[in-house]
Amino acid sequence: MDLALYREVVDRVRDSGSPVIVNLTTGPGARFVPSDTEANLAGAGSNLRPPVERVHHILELKPEICSLDMGTLNFGKGALINVPAHVEAIAAEVRRAGVKPELEVFDSGHVALAIDMIRRGLLEPTPLFQMVLGVPWGAPATPEILAAMKSLLPVGSQWAAFGVSRSEFPMVAQSVLLGGHVRVGLEDNLYLEKGVLAPDNASLVRKASQLVELLGTRLATPDEARLILGIAKS
Repeated sequence: MDLALYREVVDRVRDSGSPVIVNLTTGPGARFVPSDTEANLAGAGSNLRPPVERVHHILELKPEICSLDMGTLNFGKGALINVPAHVEAIAAEVRRAGVKPELEVFDSGHVALAIDMIRRGLLEPTPLFQMVLGVPWGAPATPEILAAMKSLLPVGSQWAAFGVSRSEFPMVAQSVLLGGHVRVGLEDNLYLEKGVLAPDNASLVRKASQLVELLGTRLATPDEARLILGIAKS
């Protein structure tokens, strides 16, 4: 959550001349592991921060996209705490920065909150939904769950989905088949295949690209993606 580190990475990407879309996270600052001995206190492993600290780097660096976690869920031995008031506060700052929100939805109730915030004018009317599947203990990474979550989205929504760990590439295929976009990367999965560690993100992207092409389509270029998502190049 160090602004200087965010700035260094973003400056390196922009100075390189790469056309890649810059997408930063607002996820850190939500982890809560309760104390086993004292009520209402955070234990080791927690990193709870107020909304202003979770979005400060977005206001400073103005990426083209940033993630916005749309709800609370059990996560490993603790929880990710994203109460509606905090989600709304972060969303307001993201909008003030002119950044496209990528709405991270870990379960069906998160979609419902997003739709309610769109209705109330707290989110732009055409956000990007990102379905997160296979996280303990969120929505399972199955074709049935992905289809059900897609059915909850507003008609015409841009959306993507991904699965963690061994479900990463099966969910690439399922997302394409249902008309969505895809996501892969070392944040979600460390392996190219069973027992074979991925050396870098690029290897995961290449495998996803091959799978997408086998299904009869292709990856968009960065500028094509900007047109699809309705964002201007930073």
